[in-house]
Amino acid sequence: MAYTRIGTITAANRQHLAEKVAGLPEGYDIKAGPRARSLDQNAKLHAMFGELEKKATYLGRRLTLNQWKTLMISGHAVAVGIGADLIPGIEGEFVNVRESSAQMSVARMTSLIEYVHAWAALNKVKFKQDY
Repeated sequence: MAYTRIGTITAANRQHLAEKVAGLPEGYDIKAGPRARSLDQNAKLHAMFGELEKKATYLGRRLTLNQWKTLMISGHAVAVGIGADLIPGIEGEFVNVRESSAQMSVARMTSLIEYVHAWAALNKVKFKQDY
């Protein structure tokens, strides 16, 4: 069955949401948690990675947007105490099985964006706009 978004809990709609949940058929799973990252945050982060792709190097290499994304999400996870999950890959390579930015909360995405800003500042990368 397709996912149905019930809504974000606020003081004004708490009772309405409770009634919607009470009316769901048996067998439904309900997931509650912090609000997921916003589309604006996602756009901002990808714009920042795009600029890193054009302006920055890591270990003397130019990286693609997706490589910067992987590198920054992994580094951020270690910096905030979550750690990295390195496993041997199918062909003997090592893979960091990292979290998905699409599933990050607003607060977590804000922290990641701040981490990218800090890395850029330490590495003298100036973004063309204030993200």
